[in-house]
Amino acid sequence: MIWYEILALLGVPSVFVLLWTYLFKKVKESDTQNKATKKGIQALLRAQMISEFNKAKDKGYAPIYAKDNFENMWQNYHALGLNGVMDGIREKYMQLPNRKEDKIITEEHED
Repeated sequence: MIWYEILALLGVPSVFVLLWTYLFKKVKESDTQNKATKKGIQALLRAQMISEFNKAKDKGYAPIYAKDNFENMWQNYHALGLNGVMDGIREKYMQLPNRKEDKIITEEHED
């Protein structure tokens, strides 16, 4: 008998099949969890950016530190993919004046 036949008689190949099946199941579970985590983080970032945009729009300006924070959120959101609507919101947010005083000056020039 050759070594493979001896191992087959001992049931070693079935152990490999069980191990392979177990590993495949774990990789699939991990992939599903990673996708869910990605979508969850993306949803949280989107909700936070929309909230920040609405607050700044109501105030009429967004301080530089807030714009830096928004940009950081957007960069991470963008890296996760599917950016559609948030690209436009980001552009509008970044165009807001940096200070309340700039808002007043801008409004005076619009009249």
